Amino acid sequence: MEFQEFVEKSQALEMTYLVTQEVYDAFQKCSNDMNPLHTNEEFANQKGFPECVMYGNILNAFVSHFVGMALPSLDVMIQTQDIQFRKPIYLGDEITIKAAPEDVSEAVKIVNFKLKFYRPAERKPELVATGHVQIGMLHDN
Repeated sequence: MEFQEFVEKSQALEMTYLVTQEVYDAFQKCSNDMNPLHTNEEFANQKGFPECVMYGNILNAFVSHFVGMALPSLDVMIQTQDIQFRKPIYLGDEITIKAAPEDVSEAVKIVNFKLKFYRPAERKPELVATGHVQIGMLHDN
């Protein structure tokens, strides 16, 4: 796919993910992060949360899937990414990632996507995180 076609097909993309027990367990096993905020409901309650707070970096894993599998080309690679966590996420949350190109460099075939992470709510979706992911288009040698 040509770079310009990739940029055109990358406008206003979105994908929804579910924070399942399986996702939580896999991330915990991978990270070996046993912080009680994520593992002990009583501790989380004492800190003002209704239940254990999910690992924020689960959102990074969702971004990895989004880039690797949801963009209109598989010829991409993450170069940088950042996420600003605004609200905690919990087990069972449905998270929708909305992405749109913010900066494009055709000369070096880089696209910087602005990311917004939403959780459904009764009146309107609740913004739980924002961020960016910069991808580079891979080329054949």
